[in-house]
Amino acid sequence: MMQYKRPHEEVSRLFDILFHFQDKWPTFPILASKRNEQWVKIFPQEAIKKTIDLAAALMQNGLQRGDRIGIWAGNSPEWILTDYAIQMAGGITVPIYPTLPDKELFHILIHADIRTVFTGTSHQVKRLESSKEQVPFDIQIISFQAAENGKSLASFIETPASESLSALYARMNQIQPQDIATILYTSGTTGTPKGVMLSHDNIISNFKANAPFMPVQAGCRALSFLPLCHILERMCSSLFMHEGVSIWFAEGMDKISDNLKEVQPHVFTTVPRLLEKVYDKILQKGMLLKGLSRSIFDWSLRVGDKYELHQNRNFIYQAELWLARKLVFKKWQAALGGNVKAIVSGGSALQPRLSRVFWAAGIKAVEGYGLTETSPVVAVNYFEKESCQFGTVGKVIQGCKVHIHKESESDMAGEILVKGPGVMKGYYLDEAQTREVIDTQGWFHTGDIGYINSEGFLKITDRKKEIFKNSAGKYIAPQPIENLLKESRYIQNVMVVGEYQDHPAALIVCEQETILDAFKRKGTPLKAEEFHANNAEIRHLIYEEIKAANRQLSPTEKIHHFALLMEEWTQSGGELTPTQKLRRKIIAEKYQPVIDGIYRGGL
Repeated sequence: MMQYKRPHEEVSRLFDILFHFQDKWPTFPILASKRNEQWVKIFPQEAIKKTIDLAAALMQNGLQRGDRIGIWAGNSPEWILTDYAIQMAGGITVPIYPTLPDKELFHILIHADIRTVFTGTSHQVKRLESSKEQVPFDIQIISFQAAENGKSLASFIETPASESLSALYARMNQIQPQDIATILYTSGTTGTPKGVMLSHDNIISNFKANAPFMPVQAGCRALSFLPLCHILERMCSSLFMHEGVSIWFAEGMDKISDNLKEVQPHVFTTVPRLLEKVYDKILQKGMLLKGLSRSIFDWSLRVGDKYELHQNRNFIYQAELWLARKLVFKKWQAALGGNVKAIVSGGSALQPRLSRVFWAAGIKAVEGYGLTETSPVVAVNYFEKESCQFGTVGKVIQGCKVHIHKESESDMAGEILVKGPGVMKGYYLDEAQTREVIDTQGWFHTGDIGYINSEGFLKITDRKKEIFKNSAGKYIAPQPIENLLKESRYIQNVMVVGEYQDHPAALIVCEQETILDAFKRKGTPLKAEEFHANNAEIRHLIYEEIKAANRQLSPTEKIHHFALLMEEWTQSGGELTPTQKLRRKIIAEKYQPVIDGIYRGGL
């Protein structure tokens, strides 16, 4: 194979990471996945050859600079290598969440004029074929797997001739750091998804700012399960490979527990809802314990709840923490593989109680803040106690500037404005929306409300668009109230409502297993037919949790009424986005009769 020489030794385009890894760690695996029940490693030389061959095939297939190519598949080595191949050939990668409904899928295909899509399963191939009636042009389908219809990846790639490689290398040398590398369509909590244009430099500047603080080194392993369509996973994957960390791809969400034990990763990224599920599973296992073992488990949780980062803990607490780690928390670490040095959470707010108990267990789970439009990280808590503060999203990263735009000088919080090398190039084919969020001075208006506290940590109070007025004209920010309520082990999810009403109320999704266990432990187990929204005992249990939360809220924020929901909110049900955020408009429409019942006094 002809050799490619980079014009610069520094990583300045995303696909340079492959060559950087090969130069520094040629004997380390760069990617790994499970095939036929065996973990298969890919080393950098093989990764480079596969990527170059695919890039050459794309050019032979007529790809021109700036063409948009879709990847509609789950996480895999093929996803990463196809992304880099598209970039090498001068194209722009458009990731598409595998779970998107047809309406959003067709919108992206048409809006970005995507004529070629790489996909992961035969089911997805069939769905794309069914799009012919909805999409006004032909789509070339290339499947990572062998496919009855469409081309397989293996059949699409031919061994490139020397002249094809020469043309490819010339194209690669033309790619500049400021060129668009990807268009990421936002998940659309409030409307039609918009295409966020990010350059190589946007993403590279972001991971270089964060790399010095990540407690991993060459030879470590990362487990990847958050979709690569998510900018946090995409940026962190780039960061990991740049630092010599190999990426191992989970088989699926249902296999994460098994894969954690097999891979024994040192780091992984997640969203709060998935971390909450990990915690819920730990709780459920603990609830199966009996007698002294159960008492020790419950005591350890209470020790964890008291954990603080910056306080000089007395000898008694230090002894309790040591014992809790020895008896209980070491099993948590084992459940995560035994090697985890860092868990990075993003996408929405992480409950402070969850952060506290994981740190108490010796597992450093940290929260950051950012948006797709900022590549993504704006601020982050780091993994040293001095650089972390529970309940905040950390300090602003190097090279990024944040301005709090207040309505008046007396306000503590205001809209968060961001300027820096991570800010997007704009929304694809939407100059009006771009001008709406990026002002003439280059400040990106996030739509999030927050403030920087006296220690320099950024605190998010709510989304500007989610804040509503009550009937007295007072503003209410629902997200902090929801996060406080979700600290209850009996509440799985919650949405605060009450626009133009005299008080806020809550739609509450119950944590069924935990509630059933609570009644069993009291000696009054519930039968299946007794577990329903109007059960007086369950309502009283939740009411007590709401009363405890109300003590920490202002009179305007206190929850006066609530409705219990027994169905879990999911992405497939339409209530959650792919990153597990609430689709407030859809939930409000779906449960409008329930909300009306709350304010008529019927619930």
